[in-house]
Amino acid sequence: MKTSIAIIGIGNLGSALLKGIVSSGEFKEAAIYATKRQSVTEQKKGYILTNNIEAVKKAQVVILAVQPGQLHGLAEEIKDYITEKHTIVSTLTGVSIDKLKSFFGQNLAIIRAMPNTATAVNESMTCIASNGNAKPSKAIAEKIFSTVGATLEIDESLMQAATVLGASGVAFWLRIIRAAMQGGIQMGFDAPESLAIVAQVCKGASSLLQQAHKHPEAEIDRVTTPKGCTITGLNEMEHAGLSSALIKGLLASYDKINEIRDEVV
Repeated sequence: MKTSIAIIGIGNLGSALLKGIVSSGEFKEAAIYATKRQSVTEQKKGYILTNNIEAVKKAQVVILAVQPGQLHGLAEEIKDYITEKHTIVSTLTGVSIDKLKSFFGQNLAIIRAMPNTATAVNESMTCIASNGNAKPSKAIAEKIFSTVGATLEIDESLMQAATVLGASGVAFWLRIIRAAMQGGIQMGFDAPESLAIVAQVCKGASSLLQQAHKHPEAEIDRVTTPKGCTITGLNEMEHAGLSSALIKGLLASYDKINEIRDEVV
């Protein structure tokens, strides 16, 4: 794809995106620029720059991969160099399209994207929302984030929920994996063995749903047998509040992110 892309902010996410874009066959003809505060290093397909303005001037697509608290300062620095030729792609938690328009211009193409930390291993789930002006640019954004995992287009009203389920969700599932691992250790496995089993079982369970397109209960029914150990364990977990605890945790996180959004907006 022949375009030019600037990634503003080379932290964990920005670095993963840069790696995914540069290594992707989709962007062999693209000019890629990324910014960080220190040092300038030549890259295979572009440059890491220390000057945000220089990167913006060179780019058609500008990806904001900074923290929400850095938005005001960044906007003041680059807003005079943002034109209607640009597409803004924001990964900032809780910052609405309307808020971004107030900083950069009402007629801009603006896309919000919410990836997760699995970008580091090209297994992110990135939810994408956009305004009307961004319709021609959505395909580019989807291609960019598909270099580090899967994408799903959603309505912006669901972006807070996507942050909880898709981004914070990584931490929730890792905690569940840790608990299962601890159970394995208590049953006799050492820690590496227990982790290897649990991690692969989780990967397999996810693959069953993704490939068969079935409801989780359909796959659960294939494992449980009358009076068996699986249904006994499941029922004990439910008696202890497994499903309820997960749902309550998700909703508590959702309430918190709405507070953060109100503070930012």
